[in-house]
Amino acid sequence: MPNSNAKFNCNHRGGQEAGRRELVSRSLQSAQHCLEDQDFGTAYAHYLLVLNLAPELKTSVKETFQFTLFKWAEELDSLARIQDLFNCYEQALELYPNDEVICNSMGEHLFRMGFRDEAAGYFHKAVKLNPDFADAKENFYRVANWLVERWHFIMLNDTKRNLTYLRAIENAVRSGCKSVLDIGTGTGILSMFAKKAGASFVYACELSKTMYELACDVVAANNMEREIKLLHLKSLDIEIPKHIPERVSLVVTETVDAGLFGEGIVESLIHAWEHLLLEPKPKNQDVSTGDCGRVIPASATIFGMAVECKEIRRHHRVEMQEVAGVRLSNSVQFFSPTYASASASEETVEPYTTEKLSRIPGGYVPLTEPCQVMTVDFNNLQELKSLAARKPWKLSLPVTEGGILDAVVVWFVLQLDDDHFLSTSPSEETCWEQAVYPVQGLLDYSVKTGDAVMMEVCCQDCYLKIQKISSLTSECGMDFGDRDDTLNLGNEAELCNALAGLQTTSKQDGNGQVCVLESTEISLLNNVPYHKCFKAAMGKVLLSLNPSKDLQSMDVDGHGSGMNFQESQSKSSLDVPPDPLYILDVSEGFSILPVIAGKLGPVRAYSSVEKEQHQAALNLISEANHFPKETLEFWLSHVEDESVMLQRPKSDKLWSIIILDVIETSGLIQQEVMEKAAISRCLLHSGGKIFPQYVLVYGMLVESEALLLESAVQGTEPTLGFNIAPFINQFKVPVRVYLDLSTLPCLPLSKPAELLRLDLMNPLLNSSSREVKVHICKSGQVTAIPFWYHIHLDEDHSLNTSDESSHWKQAAVVLDEPIQVQAGDELVLDVQHHKSSISITVKR
Repeated sequence: MPNSNAKFNCNHRGGQEAGRRELVSRSLQSAQHCLEDQDFGTAYAHYLLVLNLAPELKTSVKETFQFTLFKWAEELDSLARIQDLFNCYEQALELYPNDEVICNSMGEHLFRMGFRDEAAGYFHKAVKLNPDFADAKENFYRVANWLVERWHFIMLNDTKRNLTYLRAIENAVRSGCKSVLDIGTGTGILSMFAKKAGASFVYACELSKTMYELACDVVAANNMEREIKLLHLKSLDIEIPKHIPERVSLVVTETVDAGLFGEGIVESLIHAWEHLLLEPKPKNQDVSTGDCGRVIPASATIFGMAVECKEIRRHHRVEMQEVAGVRLSNSVQFFSPTYASASASEETVEPYTTEKLSRIPGGYVPLTEPCQVMTVDFNNLQELKSLAARKPWKLSLPVTEGGILDAVVVWFVLQLDDDHFLSTSPSEETCWEQAVYPVQGLLDYSVKTGDAVMMEVCCQDCYLKIQKISSLTSECGMDFGDRDDTLNLGNEAELCNALAGLQTTSKQDGNGQVCVLESTEISLLNNVPYHKCFKAAMGKVLLSLNPSKDLQSMDVDGHGSGMNFQESQSKSSLDVPPDPLYILDVSEGFSILPVIAGKLGPVRAYSSVEKEQHQAALNLISEANHFPKETLEFWLSHVEDESVMLQRPKSDKLWSIIILDVIETSGLIQQEVMEKAAISRCLLHSGGKIFPQYVLVYGMLVESEALLLESAVQGTEPTLGFNIAPFINQFKVPVRVYLDLSTLPCLPLSKPAELLRLDLMNPLLNSSSREVKVHICKSGQVTAIPFWYHIHLDEDHSLNTSDESSHWKQAAVVLDEPIQVQAGDELVLDVQHHKSSISITVKR
């Protein structure tokens, strides 16, 4: 009988195996049928069943499974079934835990939904699994800039800053402060300073998940993981005894930005004094320091001065009334976001921008002496609490140098203790930038010696705000000898004169349409060569497509009679109007190119601007130029699916010109630009053009210590022996963006060389990789390869993104290791283009 049972079990197992194979086979067939019917959800379910029943098929069905997963994920995303989407990816990663393509795709979905920390984890894993996976590398580099801001590298390389903090912390610990809380620890360096100085208990908090995990690695690598307690918390959420056992005697922090208060130091210190710190040391009482609480930094003094600066001006004020023949309507007032922040708005906008004035193109001219704006004592709870409640106060700065009032620049001196301080002054060699408050909305920006720059100062929404900036002419007879917080005027007549003086230079008429543009959009509007070049190139195409008398009378590059389309049309109203030519501008942000096109002949120009405020401004400009309403239209109102911007203007029409955004203002190539060009070529009628038609990438070899310091932590010396570099340098990126080559501290070692061609009209001329020989003309160390673009609208009209008038910045590839070269040497560069990223490696 036992033999009979064994035979039965064997037959049973054989039947099960046959059934499994039959089910797998049928499920594979069903999955294929579903894919043919584009039923991706059902196909995905079938593949899950197959892979769970037959793991041995993982390799053979991998590519089809990936395709099915990605298609089904796109569908779930469009239906906002986010949880189902993530469940699918989790199931897929259980089956293929080491698949870099699935990891990268999961990261892309997470990033689009705002989960940057989590996305970075998946991108990083994909790169580790396959270091040559270009998509994952590009994604990781982009997200790394969000997660670990570039100033971390600059500050960690600032030996003076690190040493000053170390000395102040050592003084505090040696004087009795034995328990320390580091608020906003970043890499953990200040906590390690405290432990090295001899503190008994050290706690550190960090809100960013990425920086918290990085700090954990750094502290462990320096053998302090048992001595420093790291908390993944905002300091406002720390509770005693839940997170730390008792109040501490010292808080150390550097949660300050260029405007001092922008990272929330006031709010966090108010909470610390109320809940986490020991009571402050009473004045004039002999009490042990260890029994009292204190803060490093102890205090700060904020300074400001008015400056003239062309670079700031061109990014925050529209300087002309006419652009390439288009009159800008007096009914539109353009402002940058810093001006908008001074008015009431639902969202808090940072009221300043930041610049490293020592490296700003064209430099700057001080119009006033530096003036003390305010002081703040971080060891005085009542003073901290009164800051936000304090009413705005007025400040006047006597003008010592005549010029154009472009901005008020602010910096501070951080007093760490009685003996140690750090200054962020533009005259100091510092890692810090300065806060810039651009002046906008005045009728007259000129000032002369003896005038006064007036402003209002307040601390609101965790920001230092300097607003209502204006000038007061010297004719008002002000006496600057005895200034208090408010304007000091002697009598009623003097007050009237002062008010009259203020009115002549104060705000513009507020009845116009306000249009808030990003600073890069304003600098684009101020870029005269850009608009003239586009006007000439568009006119050339339109003339070739419709060589009628209307088009021949256009004023392109100053030629012709100067008669525009509307004028010529009114003179020949009895003629049959020609069919319009269609022009599409899909460049990002605010653009007046469609309006310029509207002056060139019988066209229908379509703008892709999205914001209602921008559309209203373009309509007013069109009206000011007497355009018929149908000349300018907004493309998004004609597109059913905003994700498919590139399509025919009408079912029976094609485009004459399509304008694409090829270069980001950061200095990088726009994402998916070649894919957009491929679609655009199919939408052009015969003789139509894509602008630009092609782009040439230029670069040169330089020696630049500044780029090294801004890109990676340079060993343990700047961090005073602590091992931080290997961990934070995981987040370094090979390309540094938003550079100004005109002021970059560097030594050119070669002449500019053409590196790559990107042809949008003729893809056969493109190559994804190229080797370029570069001749060395000066001996030194090659540390970086800055690059920029010549944007060719056609053979006769081009733009250089490194020109002084350019609204574009430049970028640079920073080498991992410097290369020593001698004059006369020749280096071979391997240049590769993948999607929007350019990689340049040096062949030794």
